[in-house]
Amino acid sequence: MSGESNTKPNPTHIGVIMDGNGRWAKQRGHSRPRGHKEGAKATRAIIDACQELGIRYLTLYAFSAENWNRPDIEVKALMELLELFLNRETKTLIKKRVRLHAIGRIDELPDRARKALKKAIDATAEFDDWHLTLALNYSSRNEVLDAAKAFAQAITDGKISPNTLDWGDFSKHLYTAELPDPDLIIRTSGETRISNFLLMQSAYAEFYFTETLWPDFGKEQLQEAIACYRNRERRFGKTGEQIATQSPA
Repeated sequence: MSGESNTKPNPTHIGVIMDGNGRWAKQRGHSRPRGHKEGAKATRAIIDACQELGIRYLTLYAFSAENWNRPDIEVKALMELLELFLNRETKTLIKKRVRLHAIGRIDELPDRARKALKKAIDATAEFDDWHLTLALNYSSRNEVLDAAKAFAQAITDGKISPNTLDWGDFSKHLYTAELPDPDLIIRTSGETRISNFLLMQSAYAEFYFTETLWPDFGKEQLQEAIACYRNRERRFGKTGEQIATQSPA
């Protein structure tokens, strides 16, 4: 990493598409649920690493709306693992003062998982320094549809005029209204697509793809992703010369 990049800040918000649990298990002759259990261990490590590195916001793509199409035994194992993770980790989140959020159609989750999630969210609601968001039963397209419905209802109720619609108004109806947009999106396992994850919010995010499977992704790999991010020039539609003149001397 160059000396110049050292002056650039770390991302404030990182989103992660945690991919590769199944392949990790297959390579080792294990079942897919075993791979997901190992992935949960990596999740704990990355939550800790983000706090150590000063990353205030972390969003993890834990279960997509499309994941319901997987075999029933795997879906059941994932929901049980989610419930176990929440029950075990809530005390740690409280100790570390990490606030938990969830985005997605949460009301469609199984009762036990939904109740464990609500309990963890309520228990950490007072914190504001560190934020962990779990994307569960999440689909960015569903999010836009739900936001459009909410916005249409606001128009019907006379709370807003469609003639003054701008992105700021519309984004208040997204699941992520309380969160800053991600600066960096990471996907593990070598896939180079974003799979319906934060499509609207990542319009100006930097993307980092790694061959590392999620259970093998740790603090060292996270630091490599952040180093790559800090070596990039984020222009937001401007020229490099404009960015340079606006930077502090």
